Amino acid sequence: MKTLRILIMAIALVMASGAMAQTVYNSSGSSCGKIENDGTIRNSSGSYVGKFDNDGTIRNSSGSSIGKIDRDGTIRNSSGSSIGKIESDGTVRNSSGSSIGKVESDGTVRNSSGSYSGKASGIPREWVAAYFFFFPFY
Repeated sequence: MKTLRILIMAIALVMASGAMAQTVYNSSGSSCGKIENDGTIRNSSGSYVGKFDNDGTIRNSSGSSIGKIDRDGTIRNSSGSSIGKIESDGTVRNSSGSSIGKVESDGTVRNSSGSYSGKASGIPREWVAAYFFFFPFY
């Protein structure tokens, strides 16, 4: 019985740790904020600065829509115009189709020259692309 309780507590701890916010790091390796699993975006002070909704809507700190991420990776501004796209391999393109960076599978963000721009692992690549390239919340 004691072993079962320990196992249940361990499973609960693992599940709770997965629900925590993921730290976002800037190019110098410093924390510049957090993105929670529900899409809530916080700055380095912990203040609410925006949110990624489940339907792809991107909101600012007052709750207003400032953009949207379509299912195909297209990123749109508040007027609905395409401002870029993240492709399935993580390549990020601007509205002209030029590569402006990449979000690697581990969350590493690189600029167009391949230099390290930051990291945000454990969250959807689309959110990372929008955060770093199109709607800098940090």
